[in-house]
Amino acid sequence: MTFEPDHAAPSSPATPWWRRSWDRVKAWRPGWGRGTGPAPSGRRRLWSWTWRIVVVALVLYYPVGALIVQNIDDDPQFAPRNVTPGESRAVAAAAQLVTREVDVNTWTPMMPFFMPAGILDNMPNFQRGIIAALGRFSTELMDQVGRVRGTSQVDRDLEQARGFLNEQPNIWIWQPSVSLMPSATSAQKYRAGRDRLVAYNKRLASGQAVFERRADNLQALIDRIANDEGSDSAVIDQHIIESAGDLFDIRVDDIFYFNKGRLYANFILLRELGMDFENVIRERNLTNAWNGTVETFRIASALDPWVVWNGYPDGFLIPNHLAAQGFYLLRARVQLREISAILLK
Repeated sequence: MTFEPDHAAPSSPATPWWRRSWDRVKAWRPGWGRGTGPAPSGRRRLWSWTWRIVVVALVLYYPVGALIVQNIDDDPQFAPRNVTPGESRAVAAAAQLVTREVDVNTWTPMMPFFMPAGILDNMPNFQRGIIAALGRFSTELMDQVGRVRGTSQVDRDLEQARGFLNEQPNIWIWQPSVSLMPSATSAQKYRAGRDRLVAYNKRLASGQAVFERRADNLQALIDRIANDEGSDSAVIDQHIIESAGDLFDIRVDDIFYFNKGRLYANFILLRELGMDFENVIRERNLTNAWNGTVETFRIASALDPWVVWNGYPDGFLIPNHLAAQGFYLLRARVQLREISAILLK
Protein backbone atom coordinates (compact mmCIF):
# COMPACT_ATOMS: atom_id res chain seq x y z
CA MET A 1 0.00 0.00 0.00
CA THR A 2 1.41 3.38 -1.05
CA PHE A 3 0.81 6.56 0.96
CA GLU A 4 0.30 9.71 -1.09
CA PRO A 5 -0.21 12.94 0.83
CA ASP A 6 -2.94 15.28 -0.29
CA HIS A 7 -0.57 17.82 -1.75
CA ALA A 8 1.28 15.30 -3.96
CA ALA A 9 -0.20 14.57 -7.36
CA PRO A 10 -0.47 10.80 -8.10
CA SER A 11 2.05 9.50 -10.57
CA SER A 12 0.74 8.07 -13.83
CA PRO A 13 2.24 5.05 -15.56
CA ALA A 14 3.65 7.43 -18.19
CA THR A 15 5.61 9.39 -15.59
CA PRO A 16 9.39 8.65 -15.78
CA TRP A 17 10.76 6.49 -13.02
CA TRP A 18 13.00 9.24 -11.64
CA ARG A 19 10.01 11.58 -11.30
CA ARG A 20 7.99 8.92 -9.47
CA SER A 21 10.94 8.42 -7.07
CA TRP A 22 11.22 12.17 -6.44
CA ASP A 23 7.47 12.36 -5.68
CA ARG A 24 7.87 9.63 -3.08
CA VAL A 25 10.79 11.50 -1.46
CA LYS A 26 8.73 14.69 -1.26
CA ALA A 27 5.85 12.77 0.28
CA TRP A 28 7.94 11.23 3.06
CA ARG A 29 10.38 14.15 3.69
CA PRO A 30 8.29 17.28 4.18
CA GLY A 31 10.19 20.45 3.41
CA TRP A 32 11.99 19.05 0.35
CA GLY A 33 9.35 19.71 -2.20
CA ARG A 34 7.72 22.83 -3.50
CA GLY A 35 4.95 24.17 -1.29
CA THR A 36 6.41 22.75 1.97
CA GLY A 37 8.25 24.54 4.81
CA PRO A 38 8.26 28.34 5.10
CA ALA A 39 6.40 30.08 2.35
CA PRO A 40 8.59 31.85 -0.25
CA SER A 41 6.70 35.08 0.41
CA GLY A 42 7.67 34.85 4.13
CA ARG A 43 11.34 34.44 3.29
CA ARG A 44 11.22 37.37 0.89
CA ARG A 45 9.51 39.50 3.53
CA LEU A 46 12.18 38.63 6.12
CA TRP A 47 15.01 39.46 3.71
CA SER A 48 13.29 42.72 2.71
CA TRP A 49 13.10 43.92 6.33
CA THR A 50 16.66 42.77 7.05
CA TRP A 51 18.34 44.79 4.32
CA ARG A 52 16.17 47.80 5.09
CA ILE A 53 17.24 47.73 8.73
CA VAL A 54 20.90 47.41 7.68
CA VAL A 55 20.61 50.37 5.28
CA VAL A 56 18.92 52.56 7.90
CA ALA A 57 21.60 51.66 10.46
CA LEU A 58 24.37 52.55 8.01
CA VAL A 59 22.69 55.81 7.04
CA LEU A 60 22.29 56.85 10.69
CA TYR A 61 25.72 55.60 11.83
CA TYR A 62 27.70 58.62 10.64
CA PRO A 63 25.34 61.55 11.25
CA VAL A 64 24.00 60.36 14.60
CA GLY A 65 27.44 59.26 15.81
CA ALA A 66 29.00 62.55 14.68
CA LEU A 67 26.31 64.57 16.46
CA ILE A 68 26.97 62.65 19.67
CA VAL A 69 30.73 63.34 19.48
CA GLN A 70 30.52 66.94 18.22
CA ASN A 71 31.40 69.39 20.99
CA ILE A 72 33.18 72.67 20.28
CA ASP A 73 33.81 73.48 23.92
CA ASP A 74 34.54 77.21 24.14
CA ASP A 75 33.30 77.62 27.71
CA PRO A 76 34.73 80.95 28.95
CA GLN A 77 34.23 79.84 32.58
CA PHE A 78 36.72 76.99 32.21
CA ALA A 79 39.41 77.32 34.91
CA PRO A 80 41.93 75.04 36.57
CA ARG A 81 40.72 73.31 39.71
CA ASN A 82 42.57 72.18 42.82
CA VAL A 83 45.63 74.33 42.19
CA THR A 84 48.02 73.93 45.12
CA PRO A 85 49.71 77.06 46.50
CA GLY A 86 53.03 77.50 44.73
CA GLU A 87 51.84 75.89 41.49
CA SER A 88 51.36 77.85 38.28
CA ARG A 89 47.74 78.41 37.37
CA ALA A 90 48.61 78.70 33.67
CA VAL A 91 50.42 75.34 33.72
CA ALA A 92 47.48 73.76 35.55
CA ALA A 93 45.07 75.23 32.98
CA ALA A 94 47.14 73.86 30.09
CA ALA A 95 47.18 70.38 31.65
CA GLN A 96 43.44 70.40 32.32
CA LEU A 97 42.67 71.65 28.80
CA VAL A 98 44.47 68.57 27.46
CA THR A 99 42.45 66.36 29.81
CA ARG A 100 39.19 67.94 28.70
CA GLU A 101 39.86 67.62 24.96
CA VAL A 102 41.43 64.15 25.04
CA ASP A 103 39.65 62.33 27.86
CA VAL A 104 36.37 64.16 28.49
CA ASN A 105 35.72 64.98 24.85
CA THR A 106 37.04 62.88 21.95
CA TRP A 107 40.28 63.80 20.22
CA THR A 108 38.75 63.95 16.75
CA PRO A 109 41.69 65.02 14.51
CA MET A 110 43.06 61.47 14.64
CA MET A 111 39.79 59.63 14.00
CA PRO A 112 39.88 57.35 10.88
CA PHE A 113 37.24 57.51 8.16
CA PHE A 114 35.27 54.52 9.45
CA MET A 115 34.53 56.20 12.78
CA PRO A 116 31.59 58.65 12.99
CA ALA A 117 33.93 61.41 14.23
CA GLY A 118 35.96 60.93 11.06
CA ILE A 119 33.44 63.00 9.08
CA LEU A 120 33.63 65.97 11.48
CA ASP A 121 35.28 69.13 10.26
CA ASN A 122 34.88 72.06 12.65
CA MET A 123 35.62 70.29 15.92
CA PRO A 124 38.93 68.77 14.71
CA ASN A 125 40.15 72.17 13.55
CA PHE A 126 39.09 73.77 16.83
CA GLN A 127 41.06 71.13 18.73
CA ARG A 128 44.08 71.59 16.47
CA GLY A 129 44.05 75.28 17.33
CA ILE A 130 43.95 74.51 21.05
CA ILE A 131 46.89 72.11 20.93
CA ALA A 132 48.86 74.54 18.74
CA ALA A 133 48.55 77.18 21.49
CA LEU A 134 49.46 74.67 24.21
CA GLY A 135 52.46 73.50 22.20
CA ARG A 136 53.69 77.08 21.92
CA PHE A 137 53.13 77.65 25.63
CA SER A 138 55.07 74.50 26.58
CA THR A 139 57.98 75.59 24.38
CA GLU A 140 58.20 78.99 26.06
CA LEU A 141 57.94 77.35 29.47
CA MET A 142 60.96 75.22 28.66
CA ASP A 143 62.99 78.01 27.05
CA GLN A 144 62.20 80.95 29.33
CA VAL A 145 59.89 80.69 32.33
CA GLY A 146 60.98 77.26 33.61
CA ARG A 147 64.67 78.07 33.96
CA VAL A 148 66.59 80.69 35.91
CA ARG A 149 68.43 82.11 32.89
CA GLY A 150 69.00 81.05 29.32
CA THR A 151 72.24 79.33 30.25
CA SER A 152 70.76 77.25 33.07
CA GLN A 153 69.76 73.62 32.72
CA VAL A 154 66.51 72.81 30.94
CA ASP A 155 63.81 71.31 33.16
CA ARG A 156 63.43 67.65 32.18
CA ASP A 157 59.65 67.52 32.68
CA LEU A 158 59.12 70.66 30.60
CA GLU A 159 61.40 69.34 27.87
CA GLN A 160 59.37 66.15 27.59
CA ALA A 161 56.07 68.07 27.78
CA ARG A 162 57.23 70.30 24.93
CA GLY A 163 58.05 67.28 22.79
CA PHE A 164 54.75 65.51 23.38
CA LEU A 165 52.50 68.58 23.02
CA ASN A 166 54.08 69.54 19.70
CA GLU A 167 53.39 66.16 18.10
CA GLN A 168 51.14 65.90 15.05
CA PRO A 169 47.44 65.86 15.97
CA ASN A 170 46.27 63.28 13.41
CA ILE A 171 48.20 60.12 14.32
CA TRP A 172 45.98 57.06 14.86
CA ILE A 173 47.20 53.65 16.07
CA TRP A 174 48.24 52.74 12.54
CA GLN A 175 49.82 55.14 10.07
CA PRO A 176 50.99 53.23 6.98
CA SER A 177 52.74 56.30 5.53
CA VAL A 178 55.14 56.17 8.50
CA SER A 179 55.25 52.52 9.58
CA LEU A 180 53.34 49.29 9.16
CA MET A 181 53.60 48.68 12.90
CA PRO A 182 51.11 50.11 15.43
CA SER A 183 52.21 53.37 17.04
CA ALA A 184 51.23 55.64 19.92
CA THR A 185 48.28 57.81 19.01
CA SER A 186 48.20 61.60 19.20
CA ALA A 187 45.89 61.34 22.21
CA GLN A 188 48.36 59.09 24.05
CA LYS A 189 51.21 61.50 23.39
CA TYR A 190 49.19 64.48 24.57
CA ARG A 191 48.29 62.60 27.75
CA ALA A 192 52.00 62.00 28.31
CA GLY A 193 52.67 65.73 27.80
CA ARG A 194 49.88 66.54 30.24
CA ASP A 195 51.39 64.21 32.82
CA ARG A 196 54.76 65.95 32.49
CA LEU A 197 53.12 69.35 33.07
CA VAL A 198 51.38 68.00 36.18
CA ALA A 199 54.67 66.53 37.45
CA TYR A 200 56.44 69.85 36.87
CA ASN A 201 53.72 71.74 38.74
CA LYS A 202 53.95 69.38 41.71
CA ARG A 203 57.70 69.84 41.84
CA LEU A 204 57.15 73.59 41.59
CA ALA A 205 54.85 73.54 44.62
CA SER A 206 57.46 71.64 46.62
CA GLY A 207 60.23 74.05 45.65
CA GLN A 208 62.04 71.58 43.37
CA ALA A 209 61.37 73.41 40.08
CA VAL A 210 61.61 76.96 38.75
CA PHE A 211 58.88 79.31 37.49
CA GLU A 212 60.58 82.67 37.02
CA ARG A 213 57.98 85.42 37.44
CA ARG A 214 60.11 88.09 35.80
CA ALA A 215 58.96 90.85 33.45
CA ASP A 216 61.32 89.74 30.67
CA ASN A 217 59.92 86.20 30.79
CA LEU A 218 56.36 87.46 30.53
CA GLN A 219 57.35 89.81 27.74
CA ALA A 220 58.97 86.97 25.75
CA LEU A 221 55.93 84.75 26.24
CA ILE A 222 53.36 87.29 25.05
CA ASP A 223 55.59 88.19 22.09
CA ARG A 224 55.39 84.56 20.92
CA ILE A 225 51.62 84.57 21.32
CA ALA A 226 51.42 87.83 19.36
CA ASN A 227 53.54 86.31 16.59
CA ASP A 228 51.21 83.33 16.30
CA GLU A 229 48.14 85.57 16.11
CA GLY A 230 49.89 87.67 13.49
CA SER A 231 50.56 84.53 11.46
CA ASP A 232 46.87 83.57 11.69
CA SER A 233 45.82 87.04 10.54
CA ALA A 234 48.11 86.69 7.52
CA VAL A 235 46.35 83.41 6.61
CA ILE A 236 43.00 85.20 6.86
CA ASP A 237 44.23 88.06 4.68
CA GLN A 238 45.56 85.71 2.00
CA HIS A 239 42.36 83.66 1.96
CA ILE A 240 40.16 86.74 1.62
CA ILE A 241 42.29 88.02 -1.27
CA GLU A 242 42.11 84.69 -3.09
CA SER A 243 38.63 83.39 -2.29
CA ALA A 244 36.30 86.11 -0.97
CA GLY A 245 32.82 85.74 -2.46
CA ASP A 246 33.13 81.98 -3.03
CA LEU A 247 30.11 80.74 -1.09
CA PHE A 248 31.06 77.09 -1.71
CA ASP A 249 34.56 77.47 -0.30
CA ILE A 250 35.29 74.46 1.92
CA ARG A 251 38.41 75.90 3.60
CA VAL A 252 36.86 78.96 5.20
CA ASP A 253 35.43 77.08 8.18
CA ASP A 254 38.70 75.16 8.64
CA ILE A 255 40.61 78.42 9.03
CA PHE A 256 37.92 79.98 11.20
CA TYR A 257 37.74 77.12 13.72
CA PHE A 258 41.50 76.62 13.91
CA ASN A 259 41.85 80.32 14.77
CA LYS A 260 38.97 80.02 17.23
CA GLY A 261 40.69 77.15 19.01
CA ARG A 262 44.00 79.01 19.30
CA LEU A 263 42.26 82.20 20.46
CA TYR A 264 40.31 80.26 23.07
CA ALA A 265 43.37 78.47 24.49
CA ASN A 266 45.32 81.74 24.56
CA PHE A 267 42.40 83.43 26.32
CA ILE A 268 42.50 80.80 29.09
CA LEU A 269 46.32 80.91 29.35
CA LEU A 270 46.53 84.73 29.42
CA ARG A 271 43.81 84.98 32.05
CA GLU A 272 45.71 82.54 34.29
CA LEU A 273 49.09 84.13 33.50
CA GLY A 274 47.62 87.37 34.80
CA MET A 275 47.36 85.67 38.20
CA ASP A 276 50.78 84.01 37.98
CA PHE A 277 52.44 87.35 37.13
CA GLU A 278 50.12 89.48 39.22
CA ASN A 279 52.97 91.34 40.94
CA VAL A 280 54.72 92.20 37.68
CA ILE A 281 51.50 93.43 36.08
CA ARG A 282 50.63 95.55 39.09
CA GLU A 283 54.14 97.03 39.40
CA ARG A 284 54.08 98.09 35.72
CA ASN A 285 50.55 99.55 36.01
CA LEU A 286 49.31 97.08 33.39
CA THR A 287 46.20 95.82 35.15
CA ASN A 288 43.68 97.61 32.90
CA ALA A 289 45.66 96.92 29.73
CA TRP A 290 46.03 93.25 30.64
CA ASN A 291 42.35 92.81 31.47
CA GLY A 292 41.38 94.56 28.22
CA THR A 293 43.60 92.22 26.21
CA VAL A 294 42.17 89.14 27.90
CA GLU A 295 38.66 90.43 27.16
CA THR A 296 39.51 90.86 23.47
CA PHE A 297 40.65 87.24 23.31
CA ARG A 298 37.44 86.17 25.02
CA ILE A 299 35.26 88.03 22.51
CA ALA A 300 37.25 86.71 19.55
CA SER A 301 37.06 83.11 20.77
CA ALA A 302 33.32 83.40 21.44
CA LEU A 303 32.40 84.13 17.79
CA ASP A 304 30.17 81.22 16.82
CA PRO A 305 28.21 81.68 13.57
CA TRP A 306 25.72 79.01 12.60
CA VAL A 307 27.37 78.86 9.17
CA VAL A 308 30.81 80.31 8.41
CA TRP A 309 30.27 82.45 5.32
CA ASN A 310 32.96 83.57 2.90
CA GLY A 311 31.22 86.62 1.49
CA TYR A 312 32.87 89.84 0.38
CA PRO A 313 34.22 92.02 3.22
CA ASP A 314 31.86 94.80 2.07
CA GLY A 315 29.00 92.46 1.17
CA PHE A 316 25.42 93.55 1.84
CA LEU A 317 23.62 90.29 2.66
CA ILE A 318 26.28 87.62 3.16
CA PRO A 319 29.05 88.41 5.69
CA ASN A 320 32.68 87.37 5.70
CA HIS A 321 33.24 85.80 9.10
CA LEU A 322 37.00 85.54 8.60
CA ALA A 323 37.15 89.33 8.27
CA ALA A 324 35.22 89.75 11.53
CA GLN A 325 37.48 87.29 13.30
CA GLY A 326 40.54 88.92 11.84
CA PHE A 327 39.57 92.31 13.30
CA TYR A 328 39.58 90.97 16.87
CA LEU A 329 42.67 88.90 16.17
CA LEU A 330 44.63 91.98 15.06
CA ARG A 331 43.26 94.04 17.94
CA ALA A 332 44.48 91.41 20.40
CA ARG A 333 47.89 91.40 18.72
CA VAL A 334 48.21 95.18 18.96
CA GLN A 335 47.27 95.08 22.64
CA LEU A 336 49.87 92.39 23.32
CA ARG A 337 52.51 94.52 21.56
CA GLU A 338 51.62 97.51 23.72
CA ILE A 339 52.01 95.44 26.89
CA SER A 340 55.30 94.04 25.60
CA ALA A 341 56.65 97.54 24.97
CA ILE A 342 55.83 98.59 28.54
CA LEU A 343 57.44 95.45 29.98
CA LEU A 344 60.65 96.26 28.08
CA LYS A 345 61.05 99.59 29.87
